[in-house]
Amino acid sequence: MPTSMPSADKVLSLENLAQRLEGRAQGQRVVLCHGDFEVLHPGYIQYLEEARELGDVLVVTLTPDRHLPQTLTYPHFDGPQRAQSLAALAMVDFVVVNPNADASGAIRMLRPDVFVRSEGEPSGDREGEALIEVGARLALAHSPAPSISFQNPLSAYSTEVTEFLEGFSARHSAPSITKWLEGGRKLKVLVLGEAIIDEYHYVETMGKSGKEPILATRYLRTESFAGGILAVANNVAAFVDQVDMLTVLGRQNGQPDPTEPFIRQHLNPKVRPIFLYQDEAPTIVKRRFVENYPLQKMFEVYLLKHMEESSPLADELCDTLEAIVQDYDVVIATDYGHGMIVPRAVDILCEKAKFLAVNTQTNADNQGFNTISKYSRADFISLSEKELRLEVRSRRRETSSIMEEVAGKLACNTLLVTQGQIGNLLYNRNEGFFRSPSLSNQILDRVGAGDAVLSATTLCVAQGAPVDVVGFIGNIVGAHAVATVGHRTSLDADLLSQHISALLDQGAAS
Repeated sequence: MPTSMPSADKVLSLENLAQRLEGRAQGQRVVLCHGDFEVLHPGYIQYLEEARELGDVLVVTLTPDRHLPQTLTYPHFDGPQRAQSLAALAMVDFVVVNPNADASGAIRMLRPDVFVRSEGEPSGDREGEALIEVGARLALAHSPAPSISFQNPLSAYSTEVTEFLEGFSARHSAPSITKWLEGGRKLKVLVLGEAIIDEYHYVETMGKSGKEPILATRYLRTESFAGGILAVANNVAAFVDQVDMLTVLGRQNGQPDPTEPFIRQHLNPKVRPIFLYQDEAPTIVKRRFVENYPLQKMFEVYLLKHMEESSPLADELCDTLEAIVQDYDVVIATDYGHGMIVPRAVDILCEKAKFLAVNTQTNADNQGFNTISKYSRADFISLSEKELRLEVRSRRRETSSIMEEVAGKLACNTLLVTQGQIGNLLYNRNEGFFRSPSLSNQILDRVGAGDAVLSATTLCVAQGAPVDVVGFIGNIVGAHAVATVGHRTSLDADLLSQHISALLDQGAAS
């Protein structure tokens, strides 16, 4: 059954879809989800992704307009508009505006194999009876699919955030913000850094081993994500027409690493990879063991081999970089500190990149050895507060003071520091400081959040966006990134625009 059809062809009546599904191939499993989907909150996207993994065809039925709460004060989207929004999602195969409030009738007509609800959301008696009649099973998705029946989308936030959004919306409209996300389409962008496969091995804790002082778990499943610079490239591709990516993969006995087909398959079509190969080394894998519910990481294992600073591969990397770096409007160096970006490569970037954005990450492999001062210059820097403080070896010094020092040392015009649940602090040498509170009210996983923020904010800074706009966009992007597990989804410009409009339109009306 086709899954790549135009979104308009995905929206069918219940009767037409029932006929279509009757002709599905033997063994194809149909998964059904049902809900209002008034606003495509990040939790809904995660919910639909989990549902899609349970079968071959994902059908979404929508509550009709007459059954939606009549007290909604944010912009209302009617059934056809909601259907088209859902149909635009790649993981959704078919959408129906359901004639009834619940899914019982749709279950009987479509006869799905699996009906998915979010954990904690009650299943109605009528739906339960319908599932028994057609022999379908009920599955629960761990990802929250929050009801959107509240009167004000700002009500999910604290008073501090609400006041911030009201003040921000008085200065900026939603279109004036989204133009910065849309304005970089023609920029020529190069991203470079280590390719990383993030593996999540989901387990269920059984208890202490009977004979050893260790924790025993039961293996459930494994999920792999294209992480590291692969995730950065995919995120940048949401905002530009083409992005080039320079990275290193492993190679054993002259043969490409077995992860290469997976990597190529999981790159956005807009990403043009430039792969170099490290002999007798794996492509980097970070293997995390995770308690299945409530998604608690237990420990992790790294598979990696550092690249020698004086090696033929290092020479090849630097020669390649020197030959191409000046061709790009923007260069994003995401430096994970695993050895790929050798000192000579750093020098080439600092001397020849037209606009250089840098993030030096700290992790278990490089703790304290991968600080931002390894670069002599950058136009934009994005760091976590811990990464910033490692630069000056200070736990308590005022953050703003460190930012001014680091920006001055690297002749950097704009520096962004992410501070987790606090939000972010941005410094620009002309505009000064701007603080933006966190807009995240649902945190599933922090992996990749910093990469996502760097990807979007770099393009805004390169275009000359005001400092408060950059900070706001950074927190919107961060909210989307932490609402998904690992790198299951990349940034989506349309979803970000919808989120911005929902917040600022309501902020202006308050």
